[in-house]
Amino acid sequence: MLKLLSPLISSNDSIHLKVLWIFLLCLSTGDDSQRESSPFLNTDHDEEHYYEGKNMALFEEEMDSNPMVSSLLNKLANYTNLTQGVREHEEAENADGVRREKKKTPPMGTFIGVYLPCMQNILGVILFLRLTWIVGTAGILGSFAIVSMCCICVTGGSYYMISRSLGPEFGGAVGLCFYLGTTFAGSMYILGTIEILLTYIVPTATVFKESEDAQMHNNMRVYGTCCLVLMALVVFVGVKYVNKLALVFLACVILSILATYAGVIKTAIEPPEFNVCLLGNRSLKNEKFETCAKTEVMKNNTVTTELWSFFCDSKYPNATCDEYFLLNNLTEIRAIPGLLSGVIRDNLWGDYGKAGKLIEKNNLASVPAQDTSNEVNKPYVFNDITTYFTLLVGIYFPSVTGIMAGSNRSGDLRDAQRSIPIGTIMAILTTSFIYISCVILFGACIEGVVLRDKFGYSVKKNPVIGALAWPSPWVIVIGSFFSCCGAGLQSLTGAPRLLQAIARDGIIPLLQVFGHGKSNGEPTWALLLTVGICEIGILIASLDAVAPILSMFFLMCYLFVNLACAVQTLLRTPNWRPRFKFYHWTLSFLGMSLCLSLMFISSWYYALVAILIAGCIYKYIEYRGAVKEWGDGIRGLSLNAARYALIRLEEVPLHTKNWRPQLLVLCKLDSDLTVKHPRLLSFTSQLKAGKGLTIICSVLEGTYMTQGNDAKTGEQNLKAAMAAERTKGFCHVVVASNLRDGFSLLIQAAGLGGMKHNAVLMAWPAGWKQVPDSSVRRNFIETVRETTAAHQALLVAKNIDHFPSNQERMKEGTIDVWWIVHDGGLLMLLPFLLSQHKVWKKCKMRIFTVAQMDDNSIQMKKDLQMFLYHLRLDAVVEVVELHDNDISAFTYEKTLLMEQRSQMLKQMQLSRTEREREAQLIHDRNTASHYAMNDKAAGTTPDRVHMTWTKDKTLNERNRHREGMAVKDMFNMKPNQSNVRRMHTAVKLNEVVVKKSRNSQLVLLNMPGPPKNKKGDDNYMEFLEVLMEGLDRVLLVRGGGREVITIFS
Repeated sequence: MLKLLSPLISSNDSIHLKVLWIFLLCLSTGDDSQRESSPFLNTDHDEEHYYEGKNMALFEEEMDSNPMVSSLLNKLANYTNLTQGVREHEEAENADGVRREKKKTPPMGTFIGVYLPCMQNILGVILFLRLTWIVGTAGILGSFAIVSMCCICVTGGSYYMISRSLGPEFGGAVGLCFYLGTTFAGSMYILGTIEILLTYIVPTATVFKESEDAQMHNNMRVYGTCCLVLMALVVFVGVKYVNKLALVFLACVILSILATYAGVIKTAIEPPEFNVCLLGNRSLKNEKFETCAKTEVMKNNTVTTELWSFFCDSKYPNATCDEYFLLNNLTEIRAIPGLLSGVIRDNLWGDYGKAGKLIEKNNLASVPAQDTSNEVNKPYVFNDITTYFTLLVGIYFPSVTGIMAGSNRSGDLRDAQRSIPIGTIMAILTTSFIYISCVILFGACIEGVVLRDKFGYSVKKNPVIGALAWPSPWVIVIGSFFSCCGAGLQSLTGAPRLLQAIARDGIIPLLQVFGHGKSNGEPTWALLLTVGICEIGILIASLDAVAPILSMFFLMCYLFVNLACAVQTLLRTPNWRPRFKFYHWTLSFLGMSLCLSLMFISSWYYALVAILIAGCIYKYIEYRGAVKEWGDGIRGLSLNAARYALIRLEEVPLHTKNWRPQLLVLCKLDSDLTVKHPRLLSFTSQLKAGKGLTIICSVLEGTYMTQGNDAKTGEQNLKAAMAAERTKGFCHVVVASNLRDGFSLLIQAAGLGGMKHNAVLMAWPAGWKQVPDSSVRRNFIETVRETTAAHQALLVAKNIDHFPSNQERMKEGTIDVWWIVHDGGLLMLLPFLLSQHKVWKKCKMRIFTVAQMDDNSIQMKKDLQMFLYHLRLDAVVEVVELHDNDISAFTYEKTLLMEQRSQMLKQMQLSRTEREREAQLIHDRNTASHYAMNDKAAGTTPDRVHMTWTKDKTLNERNRHREGMAVKDMFNMKPNQSNVRRMHTAVKLNEVVVKKSRNSQLVLLNMPGPPKNKKGDDNYMEFLEVLMEGLDRVLLVRGGGREVITIFS
């Protein structure tokens, strides 16, 4: 280091010394670890960043919020998406429960990470225990259709994809369905394990000794519960043991499949030594007898066989025997004739039957018996359940539900984007080939009566696929046993973690407790719930009954996975950039349609229950769940639909029948940026009832650079107030140089396209008289003028704080409408809209109109009643006659006081500059008089006094003189005759309105417009005050100049 610095040390150049000093300073104070760990610049080291990043000095002020690209790429390169689950928890904890350093495991490739797990999950209990029975019952063609349909349905993703593509409501609902499906899958695998154990391995290990069916069910409940508890303990202690045994279980599956194919090949050379004993054409259980004959010769003597004792009351030849036994002969045929036997022709078509039906060889003749009452107690092979095509679909479908095994391991993959689609599709193709080939080969090699024998009673109680396998049936028995054990353990491992992921997402408050677990993150509480739900499936005690249940939940999950893919593709969202190019949205739509069809094909009542459960969860998340924004496709779909609707609204003008008030509510915020009149929002919700457009707006004075944070805070407070008052709509706070410009901007620009407001709602400025500044009055009047110019209606609510809240109920009273002038019929429509809300529902509607002296009040009432009848409005009509009385002294005096007040305000509105100039003039006068008094006291008289009289002083003196004259004239002025007439109208109308509507719950009045000559603005507000005087709740209504109500339907 010193050698490197020696040229700088020896140099006398001051620049070199500065560089050396800075370099040493960086070495002494720099924190390398901090720089490496944080890609964002730290403002605490300004000098260091200045010199290190001087090439980017132009952007140095933005680097606190916008990092360098190199830092961002470094973050992305070190990003990991390891799912909270099996591997990381178990690697962080040793066998003694002591925390240790995590070892970085090598990421897996496509074959190990995706292909083999999918194979292990897809090939399992259904293949070994039910596929031969499905082939025998549905036939080769029917089985081929079942396998093909189920394979096409499963082209999906996972809970994360659904929730992020369709939103938290769909994601949570379908995620819980996926969880329930995985949990019931654990029940099915455990039942399969116990069925293999009690049927083929240890058939004598029974606890109950009742009839055969009841004995089997109760034994499966007992052993299944014990097996469930044992597996749950294994998962609780440590799932690393499950992972270590995973390869063993997979090896068992592969060996079993290879043994099956080897047995098929061997049948073409030499069929296996398994025979079926038929009595007539009926198949017999042969595990309790060896010879398929009625009698046999032993030591030159004819004796009866073991089979004789099952049909006769003694072993002697003269015994009384079953009629069918005496009429038909015994025949022994090969259970597995072989690949070249031609038995495939007999197995092409299905053979469905009811529960208790005898399994018979169709093309073999037999003599029927008259008495069939005792057949149940004979060693025949029966159908244990009623079979039909849709039932077989539901039973088979769980065999294809393992395709998400690769997606669930995405965090352990070297390249998940490449491995998941390739590995999953290859696994689907491989397993589809295995299932389809097994369907064809089973039908081509095995006798039909053996295929329909679900438990292999006719082949010495061996699994039918075991009778086909080579070298021994025990390969299938042991392989399927361990396969079911492994699948059950994996279900108990995966289901709790899925529930924990949903709980930790926070979208379902009810499940928050299941987001917690052990110190290393293991989902203990979720495991307990999973075991409880799994026990429900165990208590059903029938693999055939549990399979359709989990089929419903998985089908619903795959349905929404396909819907998510289709929605993202059709919306063409920018973030939907799949690497797998061989895809079209029609494939997802086909899969979605098939999933929905299969749900109802398998079991329509199970399908309805699953949909009901998902719907309840969806609504619960919608109303009680946490608000999550995941950029889901449903939101994108809503945006597209909104855009399409807005464009359509622009094309055609709105018809009167479709008119409804689309409100722009001008709301005022107080100094704390909270809503000053929350009842204005309540009245909005009562008027709208959630229908149409509502925009709640407010204006802040200033510039956006200085008031931007206040605007955001005010908007949040507006949203909170809207939620509290149950007002549905949009809110916005704008910043303008003054309130007038802000209101004008909102009236002109609020809304979008065809969804623009057509009415403005605001509160009456109650304290406008107390404010010395005239800005409140000017703002209100200009708002009235602008709404009129924009052809928008205006609603002004007086005493808005006295209006009822949404929790109050008007039990009686009236809503009075004073219809003085017709400006579109909005006055009639508003009370009808209010009466639709529960607050005003019990209020009656009354309509008053004013008749002049030359009007026929009786005819007016009839015409108005007929008009309301055609409008289909229920209201009481009353015509009030307004006589032409002389103008009273009260009116004259009130007008005079109004004009005097206006004149006085004009005189008081001196500008600040004028007041300062006047103050300076007074100061100059006082100073001059002070000097004059001092000079006089000193006895010195100046020869000449020089006064400086400027132009400003001349104007101030003139204004002062005029002010004095104006004050004198104010007490001698006479009121303007136009104002007197206006005041007379306001007073007379107010007297009539107060007399008729003093006790009404709400009064709606026509709002007169402001004078065209702006010189009359000073008195306009006073006229409105007089018009509303003595009334509590008043709504002034000014129409927008177009008809809003029609008599036509």
